[in-house]
Amino acid sequence: MVQVEKVAMGRASRRWLWAWAWALCAALLLAGPMAMARQAPTTPGHVPDTLQQRIKACTSCHGVHGEGGDNGFNPRLAGKPARYLYNQLLNFRDGRRHYPLMRHMATGLPDAYLHEIADYFAAQHPVWPVPKPADTPASVLAQGRQLVEQGDAARHVPACQACHGKRLTGREPAIPPLVGLPRDYISNQLGAWRGGTRHAMAPDCMGKVASRLTPAQITAVASWLSTRPAPADLTPAAPASVPLPLTCGGVSP
Repeated sequence: MVQVEKVAMGRASRRWLWAWAWALCAALLLAGPMAMARQAPTTPGHVPDTLQQRIKACTSCHGVHGEGGDNGFNPRLAGKPARYLYNQLLNFRDGRRHYPLMRHMATGLPDAYLHEIADYFAAQHPVWPVPKPADTPASVLAQGRQLVEQGDAARHVPACQACHGKRLTGREPAIPPLVGLPRDYISNQLGAWRGGTRHAMAPDCMGKVASRLTPAQITAVASWLSTRPAPADLTPAAPASVPLPLTCGGVSP
C-alpha cells in the first residue's frame, strides 16, 4: 500500500514538473517576440534631401532665414555677401577662427557644399531687427561714431566706413555689413582679433586694425554700431573703385 502511494506521488510530481516546464517554455516563447518588438529600432521616417534640411544645424542657432539669434552672440547671416560667408566657413574649417561648435560642423565639408550654404544665406532677406536702446554714456557713443566715420589717424586706424561702406551694409564681394549686429558680438569679435584667437586669410587686415584699438575703443565702436537702424537700401556697396586703406586677403573680386 505504501509502495503504491509512493508510485502515485512520484507520477503526480512528474506531471507537475512537466506542466511547469511547458508553462515556462510557453512564457519564454511569447516573451521573446514581445521583447524583440520593444528593443527593435523603429523604422526612420523619410527625411527630405533638401538644403533646408541639411542646414538645420545652422538655422537652429542663426534663425530659419539667417536672421540671427537672440542671445547676442549668434550673428545675422542673411543678406551678407556670399563670398564673405564662404570665407568664414573656410576659416572655421581650416582653423583660422576658433569656435568649437562651428569648427566641428565645418570640418570635412567640401568647398562646393560651403559655397551652397553661403549662397543660400546671402539670398535671404528677412526683416532687420530694431536696435535696442543705448545704455551707454553719450561720450562713449560719440567716440564710437568718430572711429566708425573717421578712424583714428594717430593709431593708424582707418574709418570702418572706408571698408564696410558709408551705409555700413558691407561691400561686394566679401566685406560684411556692420549694422544689425549685437554689441556683444561685435565686441567679442574685435577682442578675438586683438587677442589673436581669430584670423582671416592673409594678409589679415582686421587683425591689424583690431590690434591698434584699445579696449575702450572696442567698447565704443561696438556700442555705437549696435544702435544703428537698418538703412533704406540694405544691399552691400559695389566693389571699391579706389583701393581699400589696407590690403585684405580674400576680398578681391
